[in-house]
Amino acid sequence: MAASRRTLLSSSLVLLGCLTVLPGMTECQAAAPSSPQSETVAVSAPAPREIAPDTGAHATLTGLAAAPVQPHATPEVKAPSPAARLEAEQNVIDVFRAAAPATVFVTQKRLVRDYSMRALEVPAGSGTGFVWDTQGHIVTNYHVVDAGRARGTYSVTLYSQKTYDAQLLGGDPNKDIAVLKLINCDEPLTPIRVLPQGGPLEVGQTAIAIGNPFGLDHTLTTGVVSAIGREVQGYGGVTIRDMIQTDASINPGNSGGPLLDSGAHLIGMNTMIFSKTGSSAGIGFAVPVATVRRVVPQIIDKGRVEHPGLGIEPLPDEYAARVGVKGVVITRTAPGGPAAKAGIRGLSQDRTGEILLGDIIVGINEHKVKNYDDLYNALDRYKVGDEVEVKLVREGAPASVRLNLIDLP
Repeated sequence: MAASRRTLLSSSLVLLGCLTVLPGMTECQAAAPSSPQSETVAVSAPAPREIAPDTGAHATLTGLAAAPVQPHATPEVKAPSPAARLEAEQNVIDVFRAAAPATVFVTQKRLVRDYSMRALEVPAGSGTGFVWDTQGHIVTNYHVVDAGRARGTYSVTLYSQKTYDAQLLGGDPNKDIAVLKLINCDEPLTPIRVLPQGGPLEVGQTAIAIGNPFGLDHTLTTGVVSAIGREVQGYGGVTIRDMIQTDASINPGNSGGPLLDSGAHLIGMNTMIFSKTGSSAGIGFAVPVATVRRVVPQIIDKGRVEHPGLGIEPLPDEYAARVGVKGVVITRTAPGGPAAKAGIRGLSQDRTGEILLGDIIVGINEHKVKNYDDLYNALDRYKVGDEVEVKLVREGAPASVRLNLIDLP
């Protein structure tokens, strides 16, 4: 009985060993012990055979199966030549090398008090900027440096990783542009190369953004100019005209950074995105270089931007909309201003105290005006001193006057 058990156990071990041998091996038959039970439990190894290329599980495990042949595959497409691919890649590398030294990291700081009432300076916001000239002027978005009620201080970290204090020279919230000036900067600066006036800008051309998204300095993203001439409401509450739309990734921290073409020219300043999550959704907007080129020298020279105006005080749009008025209702005119001299009328009251409408602006030259946003952007097309025709509705009838624009404070 014990011998029989030993024979069964021995046969079981041999059978288990047979399962691990390679196909074609016949050792199991030779190794099986000769006993009455061996005829019933012996396992014959399969005869040697080729493994078909279209595979079973055994072929997959052994790695011997070839890739299956697909008789109806998609047509083969010729890949671009290595020279073409490398040329495009090298261009992006060259643009980064050229423009990265002109790209900076801007930090806004504010004074706060801790639990023991000690004054501490803490970061209150950050963004990107770029070097405008060798005198230390830094251009960024107005919303990056806007300190709100508590005026802040600023620091700028250059490509060399050195950080300098900076002062705010001024800005224009309606264009979302501000200029900082470095303090005690002791190293040479590399200004950004600006696209010449009238330079080409077309949908589909390469767009390269450099910035500091989420505090990660000097990050490059690429895309194309998706559209030009967009009108998007900006930080100042009015529409910024001729915005550039791009699919180059723009995230929090990219604001104020340069948008570049394949020649490393500044074509815009990255400003905002359309996104439900707050991160890039492939729809970013940049203030066009033409606006930057016009506004920045004024801020450097005067600390502010000229605003061509008529010398009027408009009624807020929501009040005009309540009474169904399309256009800009004039509340009053500035004494001695061009509107007052031209005879433009504001609101008035009759003897009973009822408020009477005065003139309503409905156009500036050929530009229609339906609200204050339209009026602002119509006047923004002209310079201080230009003569314009102001089209009005006066007591229900059309009227017009001509006047010269003044610089509004």
